[in-house]
Amino acid sequence: MSPLDPALSPVHSPVVGPGDRLGILSVTTLYPNAAQPGHGVFVENRLRHLVESGEVALRVVAPVPWFPSGSARFGRYAAFARAPLQETRHGIAVTHPRYPVIPKIGMSVAPALLYRPLVRHVEALVAAGHRFDLIDAHYFYPDGVAAALLGRRLGKPVLITARGTDLNLIPQHVLPRRMILWAANQAAGLITVCQALKDVLVDLGVPSGRVSVLRNGVDLAQFRPVERESARKALGLTNPTLLSVGHLIERKGHHLVIEALANLPGMTLLIAGDGPERSALQRLVERHGLGDRVRLLGSVPHDRLPQIYGAADALILASSREGWANVLLEAMACGTPVVASNVWGTPEVVADPAAGTLAAERTPRGIADGVRRLFQALPDRAATRAYAEQFSWDSTTQGQLDLFRKVLEGRTSR
Repeated sequence: MSPLDPALSPVHSPVVGPGDRLGILSVTTLYPNAAQPGHGVFVENRLRHLVESGEVALRVVAPVPWFPSGSARFGRYAAFARAPLQETRHGIAVTHPRYPVIPKIGMSVAPALLYRPLVRHVEALVAAGHRFDLIDAHYFYPDGVAAALLGRRLGKPVLITARGTDLNLIPQHVLPRRMILWAANQAAGLITVCQALKDVLVDLGVPSGRVSVLRNGVDLAQFRPVERESARKALGLTNPTLLSVGHLIERKGHHLVIEALANLPGMTLLIAGDGPERSALQRLVERHGLGDRVRLLGSVPHDRLPQIYGAADALILASSREGWANVLLEAMACGTPVVASNVWGTPEVVADPAAGTLAAERTPRGIADGVRRLFQALPDRAATRAYAEQFSWDSTTQGQLDLFRKVLEGRTSR
């Protein structure tokens, strides 16, 4: 059990009524920490805006996989050990209890492995005087399943938000699919970040009326147009520039963008992100003779992304799976249109010529054709920004608050 800091303010919300703040316990393994500041930042952004409403008192429990050493020689696994046990981020108290992970073979037991340390940790919080009205879980598996178990034990209603791979990939496995459906039936409310993910839950047998679609938003103050010439000069850009942003893993499709560039003479490609595919991508660049036109920027701090978005002429997202891809709205908010693979929730984001275009197929040829089509009629950057402005966090925050109160009022009436 992680030690608790008595200096962290307890959440007191024993009664819910008009004008009262809701006591929310958010549970998720997708959340940033001091050692992994970019991990799950989209969940943090949603919760930050929820707190800014002034209507909730929030506590975040963000478990981190246990790892024995923070030595740099262990690469990304060492970051797990370096994550603090507790911290305050943007005024929100966050604790990071450890839980065991069994690589490759542990998927079916993952909810149980997460639940055991989670329940000990939350019961310790309650014993220390922390009170909450409901559990808000992000990511369906294993987080949502463990949260449903926690809610049953503590007698608290649970809401679960599905975000992408938790529904568009994991239910392909029989036992996880059964547990996801069990958790969905236990939950007092269900949220998906796009209609495509709601459709998955309905196909699994969840009544449509139990699922709310609350899409992600974009911070329009952080992601905004920059002075392009200065941004391009700082990056040494002179040619039309494409940008691919995301973790360097196969499903993000950076390799497809590199191969597409081979058929797009005169263009430069920037790739922002890090991950296990970096060496393979570098070899691919060399194989195609693109060393003078492709730059791997590595991991980029979130607050530097607007400069890079603003310097690019187009963002390319070639993912095979996405729930609601935040990079799309971030780029658009900076005035940069997109070319994106036509998968899952992406057509719900790229729904207007001002936003950009969808690739006809997720192949190098399809991506290259999409780029050519976009550049034949590039939207005005002000129009792209205006399109993004309809996706502020306000409606999502209000949707969460309405659902929270509906659940708690229904619980009180029963």
